[in-house]
Amino acid sequence: NAQDRKAKAERLISSFARIYTPIVTISAVLLAVLPPLVLTLLQGTPLSWAAFVPWISRGLVFLVISCPCAFVISVPLGYFGGLGGAAKKGILIKGADFIDALAKTDCVIFDKTGTLTTGSLTVQHVIPAAHISMEELYELAALAEYHSKHPIAQAITRFMHDRLGAEKSAALQQAAAEIRHYTEKAGSGVRTIWKGKELAAGSARFVLGDTAQPDAAATADGTKVFISYGGSYAGCIICSDSIKPQSTQAIKELRSAGVGYLEMLTGDGKKTGEKIADALQLDRCSSELLPHQKVERFEAISAERKKADAHKVCVFVGDGINDAPVLARADVGIAMGGIGSDAAIEAADVVLMNDNPQLIPQAIISARFTRKIVMQNIILSFAVKIAFLLGGAFGIIGLWAAVFADVGVALLAVCNSLRARW
Repeated sequence: NAQDRKAKAERLISSFARIYTPIVTISAVLLAVLPPLVLTLLQGTPLSWAAFVPWISRGLVFLVISCPCAFVISVPLGYFGGLGGAAKKGILIKGADFIDALAKTDCVIFDKTGTLTTGSLTVQHVIPAAHISMEELYELAALAEYHSKHPIAQAITRFMHDRLGAEKSAALQQAAAEIRHYTEKAGSGVRTIWKGKELAAGSARFVLGDTAQPDAAATADGTKVFISYGGSYAGCIICSDSIKPQSTQAIKELRSAGVGYLEMLTGDGKKTGEKIADALQLDRCSSELLPHQKVERFEAISAERKKADAHKVCVFVGDGINDAPVLARADVGIAMGGIGSDAAIEAADVVLMNDNPQLIPQAIISARFTRKIVMQNIILSFAVKIAFLLGGAFGIIGLWAAVFADVGVALLAVCNSLRARW
């Protein structure tokens, strides 16, 4: 599939070769035939085979030199070398055109959970409402989150089962498995019916609506999951995860690579998002975003960055199913391949197999190096071809030099392309 996604330079060279080949073939024939005819007419001598021999030799030399193998082979080989070199590092790039795009990266926009942070969420605080006991809140949270595959829901479920004990936990799991009325809204939360009453878990907006957060929950730091039962507030669970060890270095390397703008998009609260963004020294953090709002924010950033230069590329890095729309919309979408969802990996243009954010600057640097090699191959091939074609037409060089201009330059370009795999 990657080979089918040709870069612009590859398509241009292929199109050029279709025009170039018949032109130089006809030129070689004309070089062998026209000069001896014209010279014979001007000198007034009889036409003979001897007059054609040196010019046929020049035409053959011209034809050998003009063979387009060097640039037709070396350009795609340069890109394939780049794809292979990136794959050896654990960076799967889905096409040569994305190498071109990565090389022009101007800004990188990140998801938070699982991308810059470990994604291994743990429950830090449980704050029940005044009329709810701690054990009741454990039970309600476990029942609400049982069917959800979201990392926050799974962290809460694990925590509640540990607190409730094996016997109580098994009974709750059996009861939760029998729940039939269950809905989940991406980026917001879940709703279900338990003993005839509505049970909800999720963001403050989803669970509480316009009602203000209780003071104890409002001042807490972390990702907050609110619980309501029967239409009344039942409590709040505070979760958090830690920054990946490689994230800080990845940000520094992106800055060193000349990436001009770095922002984080997250569905978490403003306080939590800004704490991570400040620790990593990002330019900005946009918090409390639903999946469609992430797309809108990314489009706004992209439009702003491309005002000065339409060729600037905005990259998005994410891992969850809620990141798939932004990954598909981005100039280049990069997904975490280890913990990433199938939807995110499918929508992405680049996949990082070991979830290491340091591979992001490496992918950009590798793409720029590959582009440099491709341009070297193009310049080398054309410069040598033009110089030797002129020499062949005027009879300055012979067949041995023509063979070098064809096979020798092609081999040099191939060897240069192999550098992209290192």
